[in-house]
Amino acid sequence: MHLPLNALRAFEVSARFLSFTRAAAELNVTQAAISQQVKNLEERMGVQLFRRLPRGLVLTDEGIALLPVLAESFGRIAAVLQQFEDGRFREVLTVGAVGTFAVGWLIPRLRDFQQAHPFVDLRLLTNNNRVDIAGEGLDYAIRFGDGAWHGTEAEALLVAPLSPMCSPAIAACLRDPADLAGQVLLRSYRADEWASWFAAANQPCPLLRGSVFDSSLTMAEAAAQGAGVALLPTLMFTRELQQGRLVQPFNIEIASGNYWLTRLKSKQMTPAMQVFREWLLKTTSI
Repeated sequence: MHLPLNALRAFEVSARFLSFTRAAAELNVTQAAISQQVKNLEERMGVQLFRRLPRGLVLTDEGIALLPVLAESFGRIAAVLQQFEDGRFREVLTVGAVGTFAVGWLIPRLRDFQQAHPFVDLRLLTNNNRVDIAGEGLDYAIRFGDGAWHGTEAEALLVAPLSPMCSPAIAACLRDPADLAGQVLLRSYRADEWASWFAAANQPCPLLRGSVFDSSLTMAEAAAQGAGVALLPTLMFTRELQQGRLVQPFNIEIASGNYWLTRLKSKQMTPAMQVFREWLLKTTSI
């Protein structure tokens, strides 16, 4: 059955508004033209799509069955055409990233990616390492951990060892790892990190009494402002170290996990996903 696209569109808009008049306003044609297009469509299909009532339109069973199919189809057409709005193809890529990685590593390099792949319209969402890829509509999620997340494919990006970092004023009081026992030790929700670091330093772990943070970014800022000593991935805070806002008083580091590029195993790879993956894996290996 060959049906005119304009008539299908006239029906879809009329069904959304249950009004030929409002459909005509949206499509910038006359009400009579919309009514005639819908009437012609009904005649070609051999069914009635609307019941015309004195106070408006009501969808018939046939109209109810047809509407969601057309709404989805026109929506998909609009989404694809939107990718060509500026005269060239663009593809949206939605990436969720733990905030520490986004600010400390990804954002300083985004310009290089965008220049190399201008067709990718990147949407970057940050989180505190807790993410629902499907629920948030993400193509990728960059996480910190051991790489074991149910239903996902994970590729290792970077090892980011942790080391104590603090303000210059506090660093001036630290000569030996044992001196940390007299300081406020800021903590993440991973409770065993300080114990692991003190074990690597051959020191007993003191009583932990510092604040607990769900983000390394906020914990680093607290440390920079003198609230205590934070155990942080130094690779993600090179700018703060270079600027002198944070100091790494000891070279002892512990590895508690990697940053990973993850996606749902059921997610079909798109061109934008492919080039982002290749760029990310190449750049993190340098």
